[in-house]
Amino acid sequence: MYRAQLVDVEDEENLYYPFASKIEWEVARWAKLRGSSSTAFTDLLSIDGVSERLGLSFKNANELNKLIDHKLPTGRPKFKREQVIVAGESFDVYYRDIIECVKSLYGDPDFARYLTFSPERHYADDDETVRLFHDMHTGKWWWETQKKLDAQQPGGTIVPIIISSDKTQVTMFRNKTAYPVYLTIGNIPKELRRKPSSGSHVLLAYLPTSRLEHITNKASRRRAIANLYHACLRRVLAPLIPAGTEGISMRSGDGAHRRCHPIFASFIGDYPEQLLTTGVKFGECPKCDVDAKDTGSNTTQFHLRKLSEVLDALAAFDDGNLAFVHACAAAGIKPIIHPFWEDLPFANIFRAITPDVLHQLYQGLIKHLLAWLSAACGGAEIDARCRRLPPNHHIRLFTKGITCLSRVSGTEHAQICRFILGIIIDIRLPNNLNAGRLLRAVRGLLDFLYLAQYPCHSSETLHSLDEALDLFHQNKDIFIQLGIRNNFNLPKLHAARHYHLMITLFGTTDNYNTEYTERLHIDLAKDAYRATNHKDEFIQMTRWLERKEKNSTAPEICGHHFEPYHSRPPDMTFRREQVMTKHPTVKAVSFQKMVEDYGTTHFREALARYIVHKRRGDHSVPLRDRELDLLAGDIHFPFNRLPVFHKIKWCSIDTGGVTKGHVTLDSVHAKPQQKLGSRLIHRRSDTAFVRLGEDSVTNDLKGFSVGQVRVIFSLPQKSLQVLFPPTVNIPPHLAYIEWFTPFPSAPDRNNGLYKLSRLMRGGDRVSSIVPVGDIMRSIHLIPKFGDSAPREWTSETVLEDCNVFWVNSYIDRYTFSIFR
Repeated sequence: MYRAQLVDVEDEENLYYPFASKIEWEVARWAKLRGSSSTAFTDLLSIDGVSERLGLSFKNANELNKLIDHKLPTGRPKFKREQVIVAGESFDVYYRDIIECVKSLYGDPDFARYLTFSPERHYADDDETVRLFHDMHTGKWWWETQKKLDAQQPGGTIVPIIISSDKTQVTMFRNKTAYPVYLTIGNIPKELRRKPSSGSHVLLAYLPTSRLEHITNKASRRRAIANLYHACLRRVLAPLIPAGTEGISMRSGDGAHRRCHPIFASFIGDYPEQLLTTGVKFGECPKCDVDAKDTGSNTTQFHLRKLSEVLDALAAFDDGNLAFVHACAAAGIKPIIHPFWEDLPFANIFRAITPDVLHQLYQGLIKHLLAWLSAACGGAEIDARCRRLPPNHHIRLFTKGITCLSRVSGTEHAQICRFILGIIIDIRLPNNLNAGRLLRAVRGLLDFLYLAQYPCHSSETLHSLDEALDLFHQNKDIFIQLGIRNNFNLPKLHAARHYHLMITLFGTTDNYNTEYTERLHIDLAKDAYRATNHKDEFIQMTRWLERKEKNSTAPEICGHHFEPYHSRPPDMTFRREQVMTKHPTVKAVSFQKMVEDYGTTHFREALARYIVHKRRGDHSVPLRDRELDLLAGDIHFPFNRLPVFHKIKWCSIDTGGVTKGHVTLDSVHAKPQQKLGSRLIHRRSDTAFVRLGEDSVTNDLKGFSVGQVRVIFSLPQKSLQVLFPPTVNIPPHLAYIEWFTPFPSAPDRNNGLYKLSRLMRGGDRVSSIVPVGDIMRSIHLIPKFGDSAPREWTSETVLEDCNVFWVNSYIDRYTFSIFR
């Protein structure tokens, strides 16, 4: 592919042509992908001897740019500039040939083994009664569109076109903006599409960013902006009309040719972009005909807007301006002159608008919820509880609280959602109102948020999604009784009612989350603008992007191998493995130090009981506690110091090449207290979810318990022969754990969380030694604060100060699924 696209190959044996050598190619990639400015690069090469010693054929940035522009191939088409005239004004739009962009993605050898060419039905059971939805090709839209296509052009392959647009600011000041439009295709798995670094998105166009301030009438200006947007996108997407209807021959990365039909499938954007795209008025739903005053209801009937009626209204443009305006008003849209989706084959824009987890949920409903809770519970008390949460791998500690935050990002809202329910339990409400309804409303909204982000849905989980939304609506009036809200007519709340349908049509929400395209702004808009001299910037931005894409293309040294890839329904777990450091954190810690610094009060006794238990092996008659203690008293240790580890990690495993990297997914810390000068740094002993037996099943909590990990250690290899028979297999790593009470039979009816307390016997905390392999994951416990959080509690000491806790089931999606 790479060499076939070279303009003029002069050296057939040089794999890195047009570069003279591998090092020259690496320097060029660094300069364009990782390096500093062109001026700085030229200054570097001008240092006496640098170019000669590296053996570079170019002496400055300009010579490198000429080499890239004229000699280096790219799989992506070049940008072109055209003028679009709206309301007597001309505007520049920079865009690429959309068909060539689709071909570049479809034919990319890196995606060849992952592409999907036909719809599939996946089931959770052998009887095929419980259908699963995950990737786009498992949704009903692809099946329905394939049937329509086969009725006209049998044997065609659908290429679902996914478009997203969003105006973004490219400077911190001066209010300079860019308006990128991105393109990807649904044939590529969502695991790749949601990774900006995979190259599965193409910057399709830069739209004009003019605010048309010369138009003084605000209504006329808004109409002109909408017409400009649609005129530009209509120009960009026009090639989809014949290609979608008749089909075009396209070659995938494995060399196979198919008659493909690129069909506009879905549009990704926030609420303002959805309104601009559909022409619907502010405050209304861009998908259905529900009245604006009924968007807060969960029972009002609605229907998707009828595309045929809207198209009939748009056709009235030829009947004169007044008739056109009246026809559009009757159809429920603004008078837009030829919207871009008007003639696209098999397209229904009201279906194509997809859910937006980032803006609708995190930056919408969760943002509202936090403001309501602050008003209901008091910002000072909420912040006090935030500062007293115990640490955990998944929990960000907001040391200054959360109610004083400004410009809260979606990531921060996601972090707050992990503990917000637990910290409002027992808070006293104004007028002594019952807090049960408040807790149920919050739980319903959080459950909906987490369920909406499942990577795979079935009919059962979709039913749970609806139940969670119903739970919020059944209890939301508590905010009206508190005087916080008058109504709930929020378009983003109403949008939640469409999630069920859209998941069955287009797959799960991680197929079309705006969070992924928001990240593209940095690479394809902000960085591109910074590389310009800020004059006629779009010409420079498109040229900079073309050069960057060319340098991202690697020469084919070993060729491509197309191992078969089979799309499977993802589960709730990441594939992961437990990881311990090769060497201990501290080589030798005395028993006394373990007691004083690590808090292992009964370490000797627990280790002795463990040795007795392992010596007996699989004895059919278990010992009573008293008998066990008597035998443990006869144990003598051939050591008084042990190697100690301070952390257990769980890291991701490569899933067949779709995702790469070794990411830490979870961790449990067991650190001692230590003095830093005159200051005492408290010990950190995390809580964990521990398996009680090898046969324990994850969905049965009876086989698991919660414990606090005090110390992680290993036994000296020489001592194993003294302490155990040769047939006994001792794990390489062990942990001293203090236990909490077993899980109750059911969670609390209002907050849905399990309540635990310290497991005590004779006034002492119950503890034991367990293999580190039985520690499954970290668990976060939220203290039972009562009416008011005790001010003497701190984040470092709260696990010692408090006796009753709530198990936090919202720290990640897998923990959430376990405790549902």
